Amino acid sequence: MPASNDRYESAVARYFEAWNTAEPDALAKTVAAAWATDGDYIDPLAEVRGHEQIAAVIAAVHEQFPGFAFHLTGTVDGHHDTARFGWELVHEADGSAPVAGFDVITLDGEDRIRSVHGFLDRVPV
Repeated sequence: MPASNDRYESAVARYFEAWNTAEPDALAKTVAAAWATDGDYIDPLAEVRGHEQIAAVIAAVHEQFPGFAFHLTGTVDGHHDTARFGWELVHEADGSAPVAGFDVITLDGEDRIRSVHGFLDRVPV
């Protein structure tokens, strides 16, 4: 019988909450809730470790894409301590989604993110 996806879905919900938080104090809190203290984030454009650096990457994305929010596409799939999911960066006013990809996360024993490996499937030119 497959394991419940609840732990993965909860971790991914906290992940999206962090990515969709723009206010600096709130962002620090959502990053701390989602990631382990020494957690990392790696994609083709960034490689950072720790809450402060992860929050800085998220803040930079908010600066580059004001008015956008990350949305889950499809379902969260996971086993053991690893999950994968797709996402789009959606403009809240017009629904356009110029950036999309999928991420693979690894969780620690407290279901906080130890690592993220992000892949970009669609980026603006």
